[in-house]
Amino acid sequence: MSGPPPLALITGPEELRAERGVDSILAAVRASEPDAEVVRVHPSSYQAGELLVHASPSLFGGWSVIVVHDMDEADDALVEDLVGYLEQPADAVTLVVRHKSGNRGKRVLDALRKGGARVVEAKAVKTDRDKHEFVTGEFRDARRKIAPEAVGALVLAVGKDLRELAAACEQLIRDVEGLVEVDDVTTYYGEKVETTGFRVAEAALAGDEATAMALLRHVMLGGLDPVPIVAVLAMQLRQVGKVASAGRGGSAQLARDLGMAPWQVDAARRVSQGWDGERLGRAIQAVAQADVDVKGGIRTEASVRSPEYAVERAVLEVCRQRNG
Repeated sequence: MSGPPPLALITGPEELRAERGVDSILAAVRASEPDAEVVRVHPSSYQAGELLVHASPSLFGGWSVIVVHDMDEADDALVEDLVGYLEQPADAVTLVVRHKSGNRGKRVLDALRKGGARVVEAKAVKTDRDKHEFVTGEFRDARRKIAPEAVGALVLAVGKDLRELAAACEQLIRDVEGLVEVDDVTTYYGEKVETTGFRVAEAALAGDEATAMALLRHVMLGGLDPVPIVAVLAMQLRQVGKVASAGRGGSAQLARDLGMAPWQVDAARRVSQGWDGERLGRAIQAVAQADVDVKGGIRTEASVRSPEYAVERAVLEVCRQRNG
């Protein structure tokens, strides 16, 4: 069995992925050194020479893991101590350096890579595509499957916070047997306004006025904010417009070109078959007006008195344009 990794670099701004990266290194160390001591170093409280003290051999022997957090915020003393340490790393020590971004401490990063450090990427998760890939990766790592549409519904439901999204994936993996589908997401997270917005938009773009209005009025009675519902409706219409104007091509290629997920391209294609450019344009205008109204924008003669009514009117107009 090979020993613990002597050097590791966790690079990137995403906190959850960085924490998991550190945990993966600790797990690798403890696989062969279960009693390894963990020491955490923070730039805000660092004193010159502290790193070398932590790296000194213990009277009782054993392995040590030194985790240097936020090295991109390090002062000169910590940078110099790290550079000096990397010129001659200590035995029975694993040095883990966490660096979010920027050029601060570049000499340390270069020395770590030159020294063969195990590198873990903690890339930012910002766009919908990033979040879809994150969810898919969570299920893939667990050797489970989730329907593409369910991925989209889950991102809409809890995608604002990556930790919440990760916890939702964990719950569905634990509690749902077999393929995870949209109905499963709705069962667990159906009260989330973004999930409901997804279902309202889906019904409205299909011209199913009864279903769309029933869903909408249910959440309105629950006192949920109409702003995200309008946002989801606008997003769905934009996706249909993008795909309709893009012409032919494979889903994967169009997804790359349009910044969408392949399943979103397929869904938008299905919906776009019931629309033409003129009616789609009128629907987009109606939703844009609702967006102004629910956010308290400048009132016009066409404006309405309440955000709730603004959303209802927009949903009805989308349904009517679809069926026109």
